[in-house]
Amino acid sequence: MGLAMATDPPELVALRRLPRKDHQASFFYLEHAFKRPAVKVLPGEYFVSSEPIVVLTTLGSCVAACLYDRHTGVGGLNHFMLPDGDSNGNESGRFGVFAMELLINELLKRGVRRESLEAKIFGGGQVMKSLASTQIGEKNVAFVESFLAREHIPILGRDVLDVYPRKVCLFPDSGKVLCKRLAPASVNELQQQESRYRKQLMLAPKTGDIELF
Repeated sequence: MGLAMATDPPELVALRRLPRKDHQASFFYLEHAFKRPAVKVLPGEYFVSSEPIVVLTTLGSCVAACLYDRHTGVGGLNHFMLPDGDSNGNESGRFGVFAMELLINELLKRGVRRESLEAKIFGGGQVMKSLASTQIGEKNVAFVESFLAREHIPILGRDVLDVYPRKVCLFPDSGKVLCKRLAPASVNELQQQESRYRKQLMLAPKTGDIELF
């Protein structure tokens, strides 16, 4: 939710009061660099808005898809770690196929037309040496490219693969996206975040339900 302050602008207060849906990001704060309310999207989460806010996330081998409809001025971002579900039909925002469906379905509920969507994709960096042999970043990028091609959603911009962690900032009211390649000093924190999340994935029950985490 973020820590409430007496001086929080009304836009930030309103964001914190929104009812949270499954897998919807819920950490809100004031991003001083942009002078806007912001929401931080963690692995397995997404967020959609038409308000003048910042939707941001930090990526290693994970991928974020930013989708935007210029006709309605609605945009959103997700953050997923693995390309596909498992053989038990596990559905969760942590998997690319369900993360994309969650994001697109929420956009459609906001009046967006599927044929009007355009995309920008980020992440898939090989920042963890221990995962180099798995090529998980490459698989994540290949998945999102294939998914968007099947859905006939054009990719207008990308910054993917290589060895960099990235910070991605989406301005959902305009579709503008800023991507910053982070210094190697940021890798340790990102490795810890992804390692914690991978442990959650291993411990998650194998069910067909959408899970809260």
